[in-house]
Amino acid sequence: MVDERDTRHGAADDDGEDTAAVARPSGKRSARRSRGTSPADTGSIATIDRPSLKKADKAKAEKRGNPFKRLIKFLREVIAELRKVIWPNRKQMVTYTTVVLVFVIFMVAFISGLDLAFIKGVDWLFG
Repeated sequence: MVDERDTRHGAADDDGEDTAAVARPSGKRSARRSRGTSPADTGSIATIDRPSLKKADKAKAEKRGNPFKRLIKFLREVIAELRKVIWPNRKQMVTYTTVVLVFVIFMVAFISGLDLAFIKGVDWLFG
């Protein structure tokens, strides 16, 4: 029995097909790969290449930059993300607030009722 996956290099792709043998695109990563490239060129197989010390030192130097510049960069990214948010309109806000308040009132009443029942039970039992 022949497995359709390419297990020669230990590849565990999500598409489950040998991209060199299958010409039909599956809509996943295999559709973007060309037939002539090897799996190592496309980055589909994990390698043991470790970064050199120069790359690690450079990354550490970037992280140790000016704290005020990092803070400003962080705040700019926060503002950019907040611009992407779809904010609710007034009607949605009133609806959500009403739902939350009704739920909180219900839970307060429920827990108060349980508390009163336990008080009566303990008073009756040990009274």
